[in-house]
Amino acid sequence: MAPRLQEKYSQVAIAALTQEFAYVNPMQVPRLQKIVINFGLGEATQNPKVIEKTVEQLTLMAGQKPIVTRSRKSIANFKLRENIPIGVKVTLRRDKMFEFLDRLVSIALPSVRDFRGVSPKGFDGRGNFTMGLKEQIIFPEISYESVDKVRGMNITMVTSAKTDAESKALLAHLGVPFRK
Repeated sequence: MAPRLQEKYSQVAIAALTQEFAYVNPMQVPRLQKIVINFGLGEATQNPKVIEKTVEQLTLMAGQKPIVTRSRKSIANFKLRENIPIGVKVTLRRDKMFEFLDRLVSIALPSVRDFRGVSPKGFDGRGNFTMGLKEQIIFPEISYESVDKVRGMNITMVTSAKTDAESKALLAHLGVPFRK
């Protein structure tokens, strides 16, 4: 059974985008390729247990085990040595990607206090969109008691769109609530 958002894409979004941008071929319609979730954990240089806790939480949120990112070079001012774990990231594709986006749009974002919409300033000029969240506890999978510290994350949605306008229209049809 296909995820709910994937069915919405194939039944509603493709037709709407084809009409909106006057595509001739259905293969021209942009599609979501992957979603990358990234936690930057600078405090992991002092406390390595932070990585383990964040890996558990991101596994619950994404439904897939993340990889630990390591520092590339030493920086004395940040007390950072080469090859020390400083972050956690996961790349979601296909069904898991659509399921995560559905949970993000329909459950997590509406639970943010004073939420007025996602800022449309996160486009990179090539059709990709990045947004930041200030706390991981907005996801229902994360229990508040298990969180030692509230951490922020970056979520990048990579699309096959050529322009930001096409990408914004695609994400809007998939349910991402952009600010006016």
